[in-house]
Amino acid sequence: MMEENRITGLFGCKYPVVAGGMVWCSGWRLASAVSNAGALGLLGAGSMHPETLTEHIRKMKEATDKPWGVNVPLMYPEIDRLMQILVDEGVKIVFTSAGSPKKYTPMLHEAGIKVAHVVSSSKFAVKCEEAGVDAIVAEGFEAGGHNGREETTTMVLIPQVRAATSLPLIAAGGIGSGRAMLAAEALGAEGVQIGTLFALSEESSAAGAFKQRCITLAEGDTMLCLKKIAPTRLIKNGLYHQIAEAEDRGATADELRGILGKAASKKGIFEGDIQGGELEIGQVASAVRKIQPAGAIVDSLMAEYRDARQRLSGCGGM
Repeated sequence: MMEENRITGLFGCKYPVVAGGMVWCSGWRLASAVSNAGALGLLGAGSMHPETLTEHIRKMKEATDKPWGVNVPLMYPEIDRLMQILVDEGVKIVFTSAGSPKKYTPMLHEAGIKVAHVVSSSKFAVKCEEAGVDAIVAEGFEAGGHNGREETTTMVLIPQVRAATSLPLIAAGGIGSGRAMLAAEALGAEGVQIGTLFALSEESSAAGAFKQRCITLAEGDTMLCLKKIAPTRLIKNGLYHQIAEAEDRGATADELRGILGKAASKKGIFEGDIQGGELEIGQVASAVRKIQPAGAIVDSLMAEYRDARQRLSGCGGM
């Protein structure tokens, strides 16, 4: 049952729900609100300079006495410096992504830090277990932002990762309800990582214009593109159509980088340029119709999960 299990035991949180550490969304306000509600809040280091991350870590310590962590994309430009900051500041939980966890996991463990790593295939899940991580986040391609090249959906991915590794398993990608949590549990997950719902929360540092655009999306309004660089799920807007047109005519990776420009995700998500910016959000955004406090989102998820579980246990099967 997704209440007390290996995930809550590992991280010390009340609920096995993780708020993904998202660029331009996951600052100390969002992460602390999630942790204070009983889930696990993560700071998104990917869009923070080292000094900014240090500031957010210190504000987290003041804002909550509950467990929390930091998400670190391993392609971060100043990765060695950032890892040292995490150790020096006494961070207890680190979620790594976009690279191999083999190099930094021993260093983090030596500092008493629990490590989870995000994968998009069972092959990489096995490599994570070999690298010694404490938990795995298996993310299907329904997720927003950067995705795995395999394009495996969450429903297909979770049972295959569960069969490939014995590590505590967190499902991610397309999860936006308590019912989806129960489905992930049925497939073998012991927790969930949710991005989109929390990106659209009141405490998210994303621009208001970005949030308002996201809560009006219909099914099919996000697409995976930029496969020659790094597969990324984006909202269809002016920039997306430029990219799609270029991809259709066989543009090179360098041409695509030129169209994307610098700081495109900051422009779209943080500054609210709805047509010219890179708007990263998951498919499940089409089911979100209001902006709520993060604590209310956690409460709603858990209430719906319990209700769905009770209904299913009482209906005698399909």
